[in-house]
Amino acid sequence: MASSQLVRTQLQLVFRVGVDHDGKGIYKNKNFNNIKTSATPEQLHAIAKSLEPLQQWTLHEIERNDTSIVLGY
Repeated sequence: MASSQLVRTQLQLVFRVGVDHDGKGIYKNKNFNNIKTSATPEQLHAIAKSLEPLQQWTLHEIERNDTSIVLGY
């Protein structure tokens, strides 16, 4: 039987940097690596909101990207 193990977490902040000629949003990402895999959504939200005033663009979305390995192959 296969299982998975969480090995890496990344915090990604998505900023709206403008609009294109069709009126669609243009977005830019900033990634933060080496986030503890045990970090809760509340902790990640608090970090993102504390970094927001230091940025020049409007925060659009906060993403958590997890990487797992599959064991038992």
